Amino acid sequence: MKPATTLTALCAATTAISALQPFSPSALCSDAPRPNIVIIIADDLGYGDLGCYGAKPRNIPTPNIDRLAAQSLRFTTGYATSATCTPSRYSLLTGEYAWRKKVHILNGDAALILDPARPTLASFLKTAGYTTALVGKWHLGIGNGRSTLDFNTEIKPGPLETGFDTAFFIPATVDRVPCVFIDGHRVANLDPADPIAVSYGKKIPGSDPLGSDHPELLKYRANSQHNKTIVNGISRIGYMSGGQTARWVDEDIAATLTKHATDFIATNAANQKPFFLYLGTHDPHVPRWPAARFRGKSGVGIRGDAIMQFDWTVGEVLAALERAGVAQNTLLIITSDNGPILDDGYDDGATQANGDHKPAGGLRGWKYQRYEGGTRVPLIVNWPARITPGVSDAMVSLMDLYPSFAAILNRPYPAKAGRDGMDVSDALLGKTKTSPRTSIVQDGMGNVLALRDGDWKFIPANARKTADKSKRDDKPKNENEGSGANTGSGTRVAEDLLFNLATDPAETKNLAAKNPQKLAELRAKLDAIRNTTK
Repeated sequence: MKPATTLTALCAATTAISALQPFSPSALCSDAPRPNIVIIIADDLGYGDLGCYGAKPRNIPTPNIDRLAAQSLRFTTGYATSATCTPSRYSLLTGEYAWRKKVHILNGDAALILDPARPTLASFLKTAGYTTALVGKWHLGIGNGRSTLDFNTEIKPGPLETGFDTAFFIPATVDRVPCVFIDGHRVANLDPADPIAVSYGKKIPGSDPLGSDHPELLKYRANSQHNKTIVNGISRIGYMSGGQTARWVDEDIAATLTKHATDFIATNAANQKPFFLYLGTHDPHVPRWPAARFRGKSGVGIRGDAIMQFDWTVGEVLAALERAGVAQNTLLIITSDNGPILDDGYDDGATQANGDHKPAGGLRGWKYQRYEGGTRVPLIVNWPARITPGVSDAMVSLMDLYPSFAAILNRPYPAKAGRDGMDVSDALLGKTKTSPRTSIVQDGMGNVLALRDGDWKFIPANARKTADKSKRDDKPKNENEGSGANTGSGTRVAEDLLFNLATDPAETKNLAAKNPQKLAELRAKLDAIRNTTK
């Protein structure tokens, strides 16, 4: 796909007189059509899980994403703000570090953590004239928290109250109850005669069999956190009864979400109005049970199969944009909410089948952890009308998308929006090889923080040296070790760690003792950011 020549010429002329314009040269030319914006955010996809980031085709073939990457700007230093899902998604939509609000991983009946009175990325784009849609994983809470959430009535506030015109979504994660889709304010396909009950505290009388009691009913076994109510042969976190007609079938989830996404594209492209699609896939998060046509097709077991299914989803979205004739002027972003993990509570064979595949691409750490493997993610940016394909080493955070989109659209960034994100639009569009962002705070499980500043990385100690070594991660491991579902594992560090990522990207050599001045400098910077009210 080649840049549109007329638009390029127009923008070049505008840039030449940019000194006379009240906006950055990276902003849209005044007569240029606003781009459609599509964000596809995977769940637990690692930095090394795609062919364009080094995965071997014999392990995990990702032809659709690799082809897109060759036509896009691919970032080598793209970051989620957190090594866990809810916080990183919060930051993307608000432009604010989630640890400032002590955001943590939510259950499926948790209250909405976004403030409807504050502008989100979705509400900002809506006021800019976009039709906005959420499809897929939400995991930012629903309801007001003042009363027990009732899944049999209107469910709000939620996505529709925070900027989305339409929403067809998974409330939390696919390993948590309720295992249903919500369409707008109501559970999709719910039979009123079979009401839903949900509990994360105690078993519900008359609920379905539990994995802990009936392992013979399971596709694969799970740990004690994930062995509650069985849905579709997979035990989940939490207890659920009712809603039989509304329950999803795991192998059909990707197809269901993809159809909603592509239908939205087709409908809104025909309306000649710009649209924003936020597509949160469930792949490759646990429990992994992709469609039959993908199972057994990768070279690394069921996790690789799930990544192949994610690649298929991306391919379908690309095809929908092409069919609708809007691919040239669509700003499309492919990324992930945090780093990878193999064993996350289910005995699905992912660890045993992984072989020589490097989910984090040689980086240290996993989901939940403050190391690079926990927060550095794939980031592919495509806009044929404006972006020349290539590779960029510029540092970009997902929370920078919100202010950057404001700059690209030549609209003021809302005063009440998060202030931690930065306008990195020139880097996103490939106009510069560097970014105004030179540092980022990285959030691990439990709101434990680290700081990358330039080439340096500081991870403060947060555990005593006498702490249980099984719950510490002071020493580097083989990349495929330490990926268990114990979320305390690897998040507790007994001594300050200091790495130089320019010479040691895998974070293997602790330089804290040899560089006390740099250690003190980064500690002071992290404390200053932590104590700054924004």
